[in-house]
Amino acid sequence: MVEYTKPWLSLDEQVERLVEHGLVVEDTSHAEVILGAIGYYRLTGYLYPFRESEEYVDAGGRTRIRVLSDYRHGTTLAHGEATLDFDRRLRILVLEAVERIEIAVRMRIGYVLGRRAAFAHEDPTYFVEPFSAEIIDDGRPSPSKHVQWLQRVNARRASSDELFVAHFRDKYDDRMPVWALTELLELGQLSVLYRGVNQIDAEEIAVAFGVPTKTLMSSWLASLNYVRNAAAHHARLFNRKLQYAPARPKRGQIPVLDHLRDSEDAKNVFGVYNALAVVAFLLPSIDPETDWPARLVALLRDFPASDALTVASLGAPERWDRLELWTP
Repeated sequence: MVEYTKPWLSLDEQVERLVEHGLVVEDTSHAEVILGAIGYYRLTGYLYPFRESEEYVDAGGRTRIRVLSDYRHGTTLAHGEATLDFDRRLRILVLEAVERIEIAVRMRIGYVLGRRAAFAHEDPTYFVEPFSAEIIDDGRPSPSKHVQWLQRVNARRASSDELFVAHFRDKYDDRMPVWALTELLELGQLSVLYRGVNQIDAEEIAVAFGVPTKTLMSSWLASLNYVRNAAAHHARLFNRKLQYAPARPKRGQIPVLDHLRDSEDAKNVFGVYNALAVVAFLLPSIDPETDWPARLVALLRDFPASDALTVASLGAPERWDRLELWTP
């Protein structure tokens, strides 16, 4: 473990450090304003694709790429600002879309489970065995995933100040039917609940969104929750490698998404474009008149492209905007 010994730097010293690494800064005062507003590490995160790199051979004889400290010739502060602004607009657009999906999933899960029973969410018989069964770890039992989910949801309900929650708390001994309870759930909690739902109900929910299998829908909900959380916490999104990439449909399952299988390159498999494509596919099932795909196309066409950075950094394939998904 290496001890951290780098000194604190004032804003003007931070500008000097950037210039030392080759960044072109025409207006020092403006650069200090930017650093004062967003911080050194956020700015350098957006400038990361503009750094020099070199190939080297590792101990196993494999060719690798090493990113260096200095910026490519001609890299300016404006490159970082433009990329940052694009990413901000992308996050806003993603949050808008995922909001629509999250609310629709709340409704659909509550609707389908509610038909089984008003309190179906409390009854393990409506869930698959891996979700409802007690967990045995090293011979010691622990609560099932279902019980753990209920504990988290009950804690959320107890801390809620929503008027409709107070109504159920005061009048119905704090029990809420599933079609009301889902209104409290965040996308992550919905995703966990959906994975546990019995196959027949899960497939009905998936088909309502045009998704052919529970497996795909489960993966997509988990991935969109990850993307939403990144966007909501203002993390860099445009060139993010998704830790939870949405599963790609088999060819022919969803023809407009067949192109997601055209490349096995890591950038194409784990790039944020995959999540954007899933969103563009899901939204028309919620709002047939949605213009979100068209607005995303307009935004991506405004990508601040340069020699160091193109829209391909999102994992977008060539001529992506001519695909049927984006030209309904």
